[in-house]
Amino acid sequence: MTTAPAPDDSTTKGASTRAQRHRWAGLVFISVAVSIIIVDSTIVNVAIPSIIGDLHISTSQVQWVQESYTLVFASLLLVFGSLADRLGRRRILLIGVVVFALSSILAASTDSGGWLIAARLVQGVGGAMILPTTLSLINATFSGRERGIAFAIWGSTIGGMTALGPLLGGWLTTDFTWRYAFGINVPIGIAVVIGVVLFVAESRDPGHASRIDPGGAVLSVITFASLVFGLIEGRTYGWWLPATSTFAVGSWVFSPIPVAFAVALVAGAAFVTRGIRRDRRGLPSMIAVDLFRIPSFRNGNVAALIVALGEFGIILSLPLWMQEVLGYSALQTGFVLLALAVGSFVASGFAGATSGRFSPVRVVRVGIVAEIVGVAGTGLVISATTEWWQIVPFLFVYGFGVGLATAQLTGVVLADVPQEQSGRASGTQSTSRQLGSALGIAVLGTILYSVAGTPSTAATFSAGARDSTFVAAAFLVVGLLATLRLGPGGQDRASTLTLRSARASNPIDS
Repeated sequence: MTTAPAPDDSTTKGASTRAQRHRWAGLVFISVAVSIIIVDSTIVNVAIPSIIGDLHISTSQVQWVQESYTLVFASLLLVFGSLADRLGRRRILLIGVVVFALSSILAASTDSGGWLIAARLVQGVGGAMILPTTLSLINATFSGRERGIAFAIWGSTIGGMTALGPLLGGWLTTDFTWRYAFGINVPIGIAVVIGVVLFVAESRDPGHASRIDPGGAVLSVITFASLVFGLIEGRTYGWWLPATSTFAVGSWVFSPIPVAFAVALVAGAAFVTRGIRRDRRGLPSMIAVDLFRIPSFRNGNVAALIVALGEFGIILSLPLWMQEVLGYSALQTGFVLLALAVGSFVASGFAGATSGRFSPVRVVRVGIVAEIVGVAGTGLVISATTEWWQIVPFLFVYGFGVGLATAQLTGVVLADVPQEQSGRASGTQSTSRQLGSALGIAVLGTILYSVAGTPSTAATFSAGARDSTFVAAAFLVVGLLATLRLGPGGQDRASTLTLRSARASNPIDS
């Protein structure tokens, strides 16, 4: 009887090295997948004037071109995060990239506002598949110090692409056509699909492979769609009484916003109640009831929602102010905002170099403080005669803060989550941030336009932009205070021992 030779140490070491390289190469393509949805969200704002001139769409259609994507995207994050745990995270990511790329082709080739809105709705479906799965794949693939570095790269990609989007959109729209702003997603999507197939391993929760809560999914969509619609359209239709745009049933004219909020409240209550009852009976549910028992996950989601209220305020008001008051072109505005991207990418290197030396929560707090300084400083220099060089240093500081806080806060939220539930946890965390950003945009947009007045002047518009940035800074201060309820990160594991031991018998396919 012959004995099989023992594996050579060099062979084992070589295989391990290749696996390490594959993981980091996979992270590159996962980050690029995130960049598609981030760039697309910002690029459209710059391309809107050209779209109006080419397709001759109405002001109402303009709003829906911008907001239909956000509405669908925020509504489905929780659904696809949960489905990814069951059906496979890499599979859902690949489907999402393909859906996003195909809908981008439709958007780029359309000749009517209606079809463009339809394409944006489908893009929202693809985007909702991409974002939570990238988070859960990182959480399942990396651990310890490496996870912190991976989240730093992921977070800096979001911060950097948020600023690069307007620059790229301005260039494509100015030198080519607005259709390229959508068409560029196709070659990027093809590259992402190839890279993910080659370098990213599949992972899922095999214990819940065929167990789905369709009723909870429907209630989730109704809750978040109604809530986000109300937040986005409140300024247009009137928060309580009818504004310029109204709904009418017979002789009764009313604003649909209170109705939307009422639907969100009822559906949300039913959603939470259903989730708690199903969890007690041992049945699968859309809401992560057991995960909210983990202090870092619960408190981290609250902090993420509040921080998101302020993070997007500067991206909303600054491009409008620079083009409306300072007279910058879309391309010039993009160049100024490039400072934000540079700061975010610098933060990625800083986070990687200091990973392990400081707790993630401390890094989050440093990042939020930098964001507060950047946003408040920008507000202090805003006027009708501001020069670009006065804004750039504060944008750099703000971008540095976003690069630190976004990535590390995500890592803190997911630090103690069992890997097999990464998709559901990532969907919940993404939904918290999306709701926070939608609420922030609604509040800050209302402040901007209320102070600016109609018609606005350079002085009043500058005042509106300045006030909105100060309110954004105030939200960030509250977010900083909310992080005080977080532990130092990674020390809440005792609270998850029961969860982990209960699932110990289920191997993780990763």
